Amino acid sequence: MKDNYNVYNSELLSSLAKSIEKKDDLSRHNYLKYAVRSMLATMFLTLGTAVAFYIASYSDNLAPHSGKLLYAFMFSWSLVMIVYMNAELGTSNMMYMTSAVYNKKLRFLTAGKILATCIFFNFVGAVIFAWLMSKTTPFSHLPADSYLFEAVSAKLAKSPMTQLIEGIFANIVVNTAVFVALRMKDDIGKVFSMVFIIYIFAFLGFEHVIANFVSFPLAFFANGGPVEGMTVMSVISNFFFAGLGNYIGGGLIIGLLYSWLNRSSEIYVD
Repeated sequence: MKDNYNVYNSELLSSLAKSIEKKDDLSRHNYLKYAVRSMLATMFLTLGTAVAFYIASYSDNLAPHSGKLLYAFMFSWSLVMIVYMNAELGTSNMMYMTSAVYNKKLRFLTAGKILATCIFFNFVGAVIFAWLMSKTTPFSHLPADSYLFEAVSAKLAKSPMTQLIEGIFANIVVNTAVFVALRMKDDIGKVFSMVFIIYIFAFLGFEHVIANFVSFPLAFFANGGPVEGMTVMSVISNFFFAGLGNYIGGGLIIGLLYSWLNRSSEIYVD
């Protein structure tokens, strides 16, 4: 199998292929460890999300409308933790698995199983760690107008089309950050590039389904029940349309398109 991953003539896609091989090997030979790495992704995302929302609320009290600036900056560190701690994030795996199928490195069913496993355990981890975070001092007595509650209500109020389009752009940004990190050799460059690329979608408030796996239950648990606009159907609708948009953005526009752009090309490669 190893030789199959060395056929890429692109440095970028060669790095991508090595990552695919690792994911495939771990999911085949130790499913439990793969599931745990998927849960760890939302543990780090919970930490990044929690500090981002808390700092945003604190900042808004000091200087109105400043919270969004700091929220986006602090949230961006979530991906740094996920990448450097080798956790498995569903939205980046949309890119990896689509590329793997297109380049015939994994069968469709195998890639689908890996992606579904990752997303499912991302969700399990998100609920567990959001509940635990809601029991901490910063989230035990949030005011009704806290940045967290207002942000989640605003997300749930968006139309399905808006959620879909924002989901597309959100995962274009996330997977661009992943691609940049794959290309860079210097750790300082990797960190700065990930932070400032992720800042784009975080500041614009675009929809990222795995981030919503964390923020929705965190708001629910911290509020002691649903926030404004939170119903079973509104949450499911957001997960579906944001997730579909994420797949289009990360899986098709980044994963599939760049695999096609680099296939059978000897000069113009990434």
